[in-house]
Amino acid sequence: MDRSEESGAGSEPDAGLSAIMGERGQLINVAYRLLGSLADAEDVVQEAYARWYAMTPPEREAIRSPGAWLTTVAGRICLNQLTSARARRETYVGEWLPEPLPDRAAGRPEVDPADRVTLDESVHMAFLVVLESMTPAERVAFVLHDVFRYPFNDVAAIVGRTPAACRQLASSARRRVRDSRAPATSAARRAGIVRDFKRAWERNDIDALIGLLDPEASAIADGGGAGALLRPVEGAERIVASMVRLEDRLRRLRILERTVNGQPGLIAQLDGATVSVYAFAFAGDRITRIWAVRNPDKLRSWTEEA
Repeated sequence: MDRSEESGAGSEPDAGLSAIMGERGQLINVAYRLLGSLADAEDVVQEAYARWYAMTPPEREAIRSPGAWLTTVAGRICLNQLTSARARRETYVGEWLPEPLPDRAAGRPEVDPADRVTLDESVHMAFLVVLESMTPAERVAFVLHDVFRYPFNDVAAIVGRTPAACRQLASSARRRVRDSRAPATSAARRAGIVRDFKRAWERNDIDALIGLLDPEASAIADGGGAGALLRPVEGAERIVASMVRLEDRLRRLRILERTVNGQPGLIAQLDGATVSVYAFAFAGDRITRIWAVRNPDKLRSWTEEA
């Protein structure tokens, strides 16, 4: 890979230091899309850098593109984690959802810009959920090639398969994404639907809530074992009925509109702390999917004013 060349080498004690530190943001973005977890992505990047510095200076100097080397190492670590994650998630209590991300561009000055994930279409919750349905090799090949534009020769070095095989993996993954896409809804309309949903809940307008949901909508909650919904709820009326059953608990929460993974969403706060994050998928003027993340381990990016 020739995506990164050394820069400023003469002003740094380590000839590759400037180049590799400049790759941190790219590595975080790649690893988050591969793993669906910012915490895991940060661990992967830390491990990749640890392996870089475990080499001797001559070994590091022999590497023509430190950024390419780091991407290869991080990609292989992610591939291993994805493979082992499948076994771990079989014992996960309830549903597993990707870690939701706030709109860091809206004001998180304490966050290092190198640790910020770019909030484009490839981090929308609906997109990440589709990635979860892929095999580890499909996910790595698709994300690296289709999202980050790495050539298949480079992807093959990470996945451990031929470029032709990686091309087939990406093609299969592409079909999954294409088959999952719903008719487009404008950004303004998506925000309006979420706002209407929030207001209908605040007014206790059951009919309006049902009307905003597709008849075949589904709701999934990830509480890490502590969530109220351990299985998906299917159907608009059943979703609203489940909300009514939880009314006493939900009424104690403050519901706020926020950007979730680059899309209009909601958060729920209790005594100023974010306890739930809600992401949505849309088709036309209705909500087709609700993803509620309640696992505290996945809410660490959400501050009082997330």
